[in-house]
Amino acid sequence: MRKFVPAEALKDYIGQEIGTSDWVTLDQDRINAFADATLDHQFIHVDQEKAAQTPFGGTIAHGFLSLSMLPHMAASCALIPENLAMTVNYGLNKLRFLAPVPAGSEIRSRVRVLDVTPKGAGRYLLTNEITIEIKGADKPALVVESLMLFFTEQGEENGA
Repeated sequence: MRKFVPAEALKDYIGQEIGTSDWVTLDQDRINAFADATLDHQFIHVDQEKAAQTPFGGTIAHGFLSLSMLPHMAASCALIPENLAMTVNYGLNKLRFLAPVPAGSEIRSRVRVLDVTPKGAGRYLLTNEITIEIKGADKPALVVESLMLFFTEQGEENGA
């Protein structure tokens, strides 16, 4: 769910869960395309026969593939200031890969607001804890703190 609030009210959501994104399937075609894009062709990701002989029992998604789905998942689950002009990815904190994502699995993000820091001139730095869940699994694929810098229309008018 996307939640639009006045920029001044962003801080009121610190500590609150915003919700969950839609499910996304990480099938073998997507894994192979990511391997090609990143030149990471480790067998555990792309060789189904060899990967079947590992403790995972088959191919698994790259951890960074799961992480790279955050922008897409944020489109359906985010806290956003009403007068947003632009958002910039500001970085990540405390990334941990906790469980492999078997090929064909569905993942989604669960978002909780950790901090909101006004940066002046209509800019707000939002820190979210994002947990990537695997449908039907007990452990999440990963947990990360994601930092997004919001530029509001007010900021543009004030020369941000």
